Amino acid sequence: MKKIMYILLFVTTCGFAQDWKTNFEEAKTLAQTENKKIVLVFSGSDWCVPCMKLEHEIWNTKTFQAYSKDHYVLLKADFPRRKKNALSREQQEKNNALAETYNKNGYFPLVAVLDKYGNILGETGYKKTTPQDYINQLNSF
Repeated sequence: MKKIMYILLFVTTCGFAQDWKTNFEEAKTLAQTENKKIVLVFSGSDWCVPCMKLEHEIWNTKTFQAYSKDHYVLLKADFPRRKKNALSREQQEKNNALAETYNKNGYFPLVAVLDKYGNILGETGYKKTTPQDYINQLNSF
C-alpha cells in the first residue's frame, strides 16, 4: 500500500512539474517564440526563509504550476550558501550577471516580471497570499 501511495505522489507531482530555466538567453528566446512574459526569481534556496515560503506556498502549488505552464517562462537565479548546494562557477557567474542587472540591491526573494525582451515590467517579493492572488499581481505588471 505504501508503494502505491508513493507512486501516486510521484505521478501527480511530475504531472505539474515546472520547467525552471537557469539560462537568461534561453528564457528570452523561449519567451519571444511563445509570446510569454518571463518571471525571474532571485532566491536563496537554502538560507532565505521567505524564499522557501514562496517556493512552498506559490511556486509548488497546482494552481500556479498549471497557470504558469501556459503563460510564463520561469527563470530562477539561485544563490545558495551551503557548500553542498553550490552551483557551478559558470552558473554562479550567470546568476551574478543577472543580479547586477535586475537585483542591484540584493533583495531576496525578488520576483521580477520581464517582457519577452528582458525589460522590467514590475517587481515583487514574498507575500502571504493565495496562488491566484499572486498570479493576479504578476499579471498586473
